[in-house]
Amino acid sequence: MNFYSNGKLLLTGEYLVLDGAKSLAIPTKFGQDLVVEKIKEPQIVWGSFSHTGDCWFEAIFDLKKLRLINCTFNSNKEGNSEVIAETLLEILKEAKKLNPIFLVSDTGFVVKTNLTFPRNWGLGSSSTLINSIASWAKVDAFKLLWNSFKGSGYDIACAQNDVSIFYKIENKEPRIEQVEFNPSFKENLFFVYLNQKQDSKDGIAKFRESGEDYQKEIKRISEISGEFLTSKSLKEFENLIIEHEQIISSIIKLKPVKERLFSDYSGEIKSLGAWGGDFVLVTGNKETPAYFKNKGFETILTYSDMIL
Repeated sequence: MNFYSNGKLLLTGEYLVLDGAKSLAIPTKFGQDLVVEKIKEPQIVWGSFSHTGDCWFEAIFDLKKLRLINCTFNSNKEGNSEVIAETLLEILKEAKKLNPIFLVSDTGFVVKTNLTFPRNWGLGSSSTLINSIASWAKVDAFKLLWNSFKGSGYDIACAQNDVSIFYKIENKEPRIEQVEFNPSFKENLFFVYLNQKQDSKDGIAKFRESGEDYQKEIKRISEISGEFLTSKSLKEFENLIIEHEQIISSIIKLKPVKERLFSDYSGEIKSLGAWGGDFVLVTGNKETPAYFKNKGFETILTYSDMIL
């Protein structure tokens, strides 16, 4: 069995998507697949592979009791193997709660996941995993996400759709509308990696701490999402970026990324998802890559390189 899930980028509505803002999200050309093969031993033998084909995480679980037997994690920096293994185990257990016959088998499984992007890019290594496990378990991926993690679920929607979408949470249910985001100025759009992965859980927690009502801002951000789609010119699009950044900045009390890091840049820059890391959307021209490389940011993708 082979399951594939798309990566994701949230173009509009970061933070406020949690409270019902209509947001524009786009699936990426990058993603992750999950391959399941049966074996005789009553175990789950798990291997996670990077975009370069290196195995960065391995674990063996007892299938009957759904418990960890052993694990290894090949990294000098972040986390440890037990934390990753326990998180994975939690997802499998939640999937089993949603479908009690999942993993009921006299034989075991070898499971391999293969990313097509570097793990630190923040394009959805967790959401693609959850969506593919949900497909394997034949359960609702949104319920699996919300039972095992937190988040809006837009990343699950991107994992499942091959076109851009409007995403909204309404009455605690995901509302997904497929749309065509195909700006005439797409050759002027770039995605720049900020050299650090941002933990969206931290960003969400800080946003939730304020406890304020942002109905006016939610309404305007929802409108901007629609205007992103219908922008006829780069200038119009840039003005929307400026307004969007100012609205979110006022809510989360952080300076926009352009003001913080690139105040001398001639184009506009928009954070995507949790502020402070991962990719940003940049407007510019053929000189744009050189500007960011001179600043020490080596990963610059064109629109057509990134977007499905």
